[in-house]
Amino acid sequence: MIEIVTTGGTIDKVYFDANSEFEIGDSLVPELLAEANINDDYVITGLLRKDSLEMTDEDRERIATAVIASPHRWMLITHGTDTMVQTAQAITARMAEYKALEPTQNPDKTVVLLGSMQPARMRRSDAVFNLGFATAAVKLLPAGVYIAMNGEVFTAHSVHKNLKAQRFERL
Repeated sequence: MIEIVTTGGTIDKVYFDANSEFEIGDSLVPELLAEANINDDYVITGLLRKDSLEMTDEDRERIATAVIASPHRWMLITHGTDTMVQTAQAITARMAEYKALEPTQNPDKTVVLLGSMQPARMRRSDAVFNLGFATAAVKLLPAGVYIAMNGEVFTAHSVHKNLKAQRFERL
C-alpha cells in the first residue's frame, strides 16, 4: 500500500481572480488518481495546506516525523516546488538520524516528493503526469528519498529547481 501525504503547494492551489490571488484548497489527489486510472491500494493523509514558500523548519520536521511514523514502506508526498528540495533533504537527514538510533525499528522506506508547476485545477497542468510518474517510481526505486518531476527522478542532493526554465535539473 502507498501512503500519499498532502502538504499543499501549487498542485492544490485555487485561484480566485485575475490578480492571481490564491489559497491552498482541498487536495485533488483522489481525482487525479482516478483521472490517471491508478487503482493501487493507497491511503491519503492530509498533513499541511501550505504554499512551500511559507514552510518552516518545524513543518519539515513534521513531515519527516510523519514519514518515520508511517507503517507504509512506499510514500508519496505532494509538495510545493519552490522548497521541495529542502524538504527532501530534511527528510533524508532525519531518516538517517533515526536509522542510526533505532536500526531495528525503522524499515527501509521509499519516499517520493512530487508537485506541479501549474495547479491541478488548470487545464494544462502537469499534476496528473507527475502523480502517475511518481506512483510508478515509488514502487521501482530502492529505499531512499527522491523527487519525481518532469519525467525524471532525482535524489535530494542532486537537484535544483531552474526558475527561469520552470523545471527541475540535476546539479
